Amino acid sequence: MFCDNKIYLGLAGEKRINMALSMANRHGLIAGASGTGKTITMKVLAESFSDAGVPVFLCDVKGDVSGLCQPGAKSDGMEKRIDKFGLRDVFSYRPYPVRFWDIYGQGGHPVRATVSDMGPDLLSRILGLTDAQTGVLNIIYRIADDHGLLLTDLKDLRAMLTYVGEHRQEYTLTYGNIAQQSLGGILRALLPLETQGGDLFFGEPALDIADWIATDSRGRGIINLLDCVKLVQNPTLYASFLLWMMSQLFERLPEVGDLEKPRLVFFFDEAHLLFSDAPKVLVQKIEQVVKLIRSKGVGIYFVTQSPSDIPDPVLAQLSNRVQHALRAYTPAEQKAVRAAAASMRPNPEFKTEQVIMELGVGQALVSLLDEDGIPGIVEKTAIICPQSLMAPAESAVRTAVMAGDGMIKYDTAEDNESAFEVLEAQRAAAAAEEELRRAEEARIKAEEALAKEKAKEEAALRKKQEKEEAAKAKAAERRKAKIESQLISAGGQILKRGLFSTLFGKK
Repeated sequence: MFCDNKIYLGLAGEKRINMALSMANRHGLIAGASGTGKTITMKVLAESFSDAGVPVFLCDVKGDVSGLCQPGAKSDGMEKRIDKFGLRDVFSYRPYPVRFWDIYGQGGHPVRATVSDMGPDLLSRILGLTDAQTGVLNIIYRIADDHGLLLTDLKDLRAMLTYVGEHRQEYTLTYGNIAQQSLGGILRALLPLETQGGDLFFGEPALDIADWIATDSRGRGIINLLDCVKLVQNPTLYASFLLWMMSQLFERLPEVGDLEKPRLVFFFDEAHLLFSDAPKVLVQKIEQVVKLIRSKGVGIYFVTQSPSDIPDPVLAQLSNRVQHALRAYTPAEQKAVRAAAASMRPNPEFKTEQVIMELGVGQALVSLLDEDGIPGIVEKTAIICPQSLMAPAESAVRTAVMAGDGMIKYDTAEDNESAFEVLEAQRAAAAAEEELRRAEEARIKAEEALAKEKAKEEAALRKKQEKEEAAKAKAAERRKAKIESQLISAGGQILKRGLFSTLFGKK
């Protein structure tokens, strides 16, 4: 609860435990075994930041935080707690301004980014590419830029990989060697990302990160709730989203130094899932963000079962600690309890290590920075109750909230002209041109065949005519010879008769 410019977190005996709003961007940790009250603490803080006008981003891993959009339910237990914490005059059961998001578009507005926004270096880390493959991916992006080809979704990237593979000899002298094996490796690396839902995450309209840094009409910070129930089961896509989001924050938010209150606060629930399954590059990026993003006015809070779930470089940056109960049944668990106790400024009135194992539900050991940035001594604290519903929101309520939050512009995917469409059009034009060329070749061949056939027919006709003429000439020769023979024969007869008459005097 936000009171007197401070976040009222709970009571340590009669003492109020407050978080200085100006120190909220020093990051924090909410830890404790399952069922000890971590989610309630997270909701109390999220509500308080919202009341202070600070936008919140919250990963809902278990699906039980959506009740922030509905007023809490009155009960005898709640009424007793309200009186116990001295909240009777200021407490009210009320909803908070929530925007629901879901990369899969099922439990909230879709969250999308373009392949171009992701960039080749970030994408190559997510895909786990080799140095050679990363170099080729950079060439792919460069060729796309040089040719005005937009890389919006994964089919654009696939189209570019295919196109460059078909024309890689043309680009070698300009961009460097493009190995076919590297192109194949990149295509293979895309398969898990596509299977996990990358085809939904990459596209348009891309999320404008400014829509997460917003307040409602009453000045309350919007609580952006990302449904991660399905997302955390797909670590590659989860890493893609988180890396893109953090990169966007780095690029978009200016350096502001210390502010009276954060510009934005993140809560990563079930952070052990984030660090245990995430690629190494994501862990490195989170370490970088935690160290540097404070100066941009952003606070990050990790919610997990044990402080040992958080890498030491990250854990060292978490100054505001809320430690719920831990159980220590094994040597490893006992070591984790000792480490958790040692991470907080000791209180001379009790032994921190022992109290951690004795805390009840809703109780926590709290150590917060004061307004001068000095860690306070650890206090055994009873955490106050949230004002919103301590259960998942009803489906109809969630739908109504989504319809009225002004974010419906993201609900319908757009498939604008980009690399895939341009290259497909070029491919279709080239295919049509090839079809025309082949048709022309076929026409020419047909004409040549027709001309050849005609020439053959003409030659046959000439041969026939020549043969007929030869036959006629031969027949004429035969007739002439016959006539000549007949004439010769007739002349012989005449000559013979004249000679006979002359010799024998026959008249």
